[in-house]
Amino acid sequence: MAEFNNAVKEVNVESVKASQRTSKIIRYTITYLFLGIMAIIVIFPFYWMIISSFKTMDEYRANVPTLWPQNFVFENFTTAFSKANLLDLFKHTLYVGLVSTVLSLIVTILSAFAFARLNFKGKNLVFGLLMATMMVPGELYTITNYLTVSGRLPFISEPVEAFDITNTFAVLIFPMLVSVFYIYLLRQTFMQIPNELYLAAKVDGTSDFKYLWKVMLPLSVSTIITITILKMMGAWNAYIWPRLVANDAAHQLITNGLRGASFTDEFGETNYPAQMAAVTIVSIPLFLVFVFLRKYIMRGVSRSGIKG
Repeated sequence: MAEFNNAVKEVNVESVKASQRTSKIIRYTITYLFLGIMAIIVIFPFYWMIISSFKTMDEYRANVPTLWPQNFVFENFTTAFSKANLLDLFKHTLYVGLVSTVLSLIVTILSAFAFARLNFKGKNLVFGLLMATMMVPGELYTITNYLTVSGRLPFISEPVEAFDITNTFAVLIFPMLVSVFYIYLLRQTFMQIPNELYLAAKVDGTSDFKYLWKVMLPLSVSTIITITILKMMGAWNAYIWPRLVANDAAHQLITNGLRGASFTDEFGETNYPAQMAAVTIVSIPLFLVFVFLRKYIMRGVSRSGIKG
């Protein structure tokens, strides 16, 4: 009887294990099938953009779309450089991105250090007010910022030309230097560093700036790299503000310059493959940043979100 009961138990255990394996296989199949479908939906527009940049105009306008170019046309890329003046656009965007990133890092590091380590009256109130501004969409500041940089001062009907900095690189750099999100991100990282190190450094006579430079910055490299990458990507993707305040050829950035480029020929027909080639060229740097630097972005954000 005991042997029969043991055999029944073994059969029941095996049936339960088999049922669990079956449910696990079904669950994983549904999960990966869903993820695969969503990946195709996300990737297909980029795939279509890239293959369209190699097509001829006739193939692009064919009634039956082709998922692979019949003949690769590399002239579309040279046409894109000439039509959109991409070299100048790259120079302008890199200049604005590098300068704004360096200045923004200086402001962010000093502000985060002050809120994380220094003690002054109203620190928590000021930081709370800064955090409250994150609830306001940035688009709401656009009108007031534009009035400020265009010299339209309060209670003055006519704009003051001396304060008008539109169509300059300064208007693309200075209004975007301060980011409350970056300050919060770095402050959280600074707060993970034990306060005993700061007190010991003060006992040894170390200045605040030296402690920041020698101790806090080396321990926060991952977050600083994350902020640098996000800031550069923000400058690269900026569209509304550059188009509003600096839309002349001497100060255009990648996004608004590409939007205003003309790809029409002498017959008034738009060269869509060349246009796709221009968009592909502009998208390649961001794609490379995501592929090779995504681990630094995730590491910096995840570390800032955990207080040790």
